[in-house]
Order: sequence, then C-alpha cells, then structure tokens
Amino acid sequence: MAKAKEKTVEEKLQALFDLQVIDSKIDEIQVLRGELPMEVADLEDEIEGLKTRLGKLEGSVKGYEDEIAKHRNNIKEAEALIERYEKQLKEVKNNREYEALNKELDLQRLEIQLSEKKQKGAGKLIEDKAVQVESTKKRIDGKEKELVDKKVELEKIIQSTEKQEEKLNKKSERGRKGIEDRLMRAYDKVRGAYRNGLAVVTVERNACGGCFNKIPPQIQLEIGQRKKIIVCEHCGRVLVDNEIAGIVPAEG
Repeated sequence: MAKAKEKTVEEKLQALFDLQVIDSKIDEIQVLRGELPMEVADLEDEIEGLKTRLGKLEGSVKGYEDEIAKHRNNIKEAEALIERYEKQLKEVKNNREYEALNKELDLQRLEIQLSEKKQKGAGKLIEDKAVQVESTKKRIDGKEKELVDKKVELEKIIQSTEKQEEKLNKKSERGRKGIEDRLMRAYDKVRGAYRNGLAVVTVERNACGGCFNKIPPQIQLEIGQRKKIIVCEHCGRVLVDNEIAGIVPAEG
C-alpha cells in the first residue's frame, strides 16, 4: 500500500487556519447563548434547594401540630382526672386520703398549666414557620417563572442556531481529521488557554493578532515563506500570513 503523501508546511498551516475559522464561528454561537445554559442550571438547583427547604418547614409545622394535639390530649386527661379526684374528695374518710387526693389534684392542675404553656409555644412556632413557608412558596413561584422565561429564551436561540452549529461541528470534525495529532494537541491546548479561543492568528500591524506583541521583521519574513510552523514567543499561538488568512474554506 502506498504511503500517504506528507503535507507541506503551507498545507498544514492552511488546515489549522481553516479549522480556527470554523471553531471561531462555533464559539460565536456559544457567546450568543451567553450564560443562559448556566443560569438555567443554577435556577433549577436553586428551586430544588428551595423545595427541600419547604419540605423541611412543612415537616416542622406538622411536628408542632402533632405536639399541640398531644398537649390537648394531656389536658383532657388531666381534666378527667381532676373531675374524678374531686368526686372522690367528697367521699374521703380520713385526712391521709384527703391530702393524697389534693396532691394528685395539684399535680394534674400543674400538668394542665405546663401543657397549655407548651401548646402556646408550639402555636407561636407554627405561626413563625407559616410565615417562612409562605415566603419560600413565593420565592419558588418567582424562580419557576424566571426559569420558564430563561428556558424559552434559550430554546429560541438554540432553534435559530442549531442547524448552523451542527453543520459547523461536522466541518470541524472533518478538519481535525486532516491535521496530525501533535499539531492538534498543541492547537487544543492553546485554544483552551484563552477566552477568545484563538490558537491560530495573523500578523496584524507587525504584531501578533492574539496578544499584540511586536513580531520582528525577520520572523514576519519566515512566516510569509511558510517553510516552518512559527508560534508567537509571547502567547504560543500559531502565526500565519495574510495570504493564508485570505483563503477561507468554502461553506458546505
């Protein structure tokens, strides 16, 4: 089997520049979407957190309601015992029984007082929690409306750019296959290092088109000759001349 012909440096530079043009267009689409995907995810997380908080608050309210019901039962039981002990007082035959019954009556009255106090305290806590429940529900409603708006906005952008992005991604994949692994790794590393995603740039006004540091005339001459791949000594971006930059790959 015949060995594939080695690409010239000029062909490699052209392939890298063409790929950069395509990837930059993909980046523009991502910029158009902006922070919306992250904002949607953050809102979903926030809503989930608020719902968890709401569940705990409602659980607390239910616990206090159960506590109030328990105190009401205690009061009823104490009242029933008081009624019974008061009847028994009328039938006592000695001081010892009289004192024992009065002691039980005092204990039951104290039990009622304690239960009433605890019931009142639990009622106040329910009022406080009810305010928090209402506030949390309003926050959830507001965040859910905001989430719907963000999703609609994001969906519109995705629909308007989806086909273009899919087309560009396929072109990017094809372009990457024609570039040797060593150059591809360097390209991806530099692209990932800068917010604008530029790994291949032209010389503009005698300076690097990425970091704007001056490029010596001799280096500019070598860039124009396209005999070797030259990178900016300041930012590591691949430098190409304007003629290569003028050869933009056809759409399709």
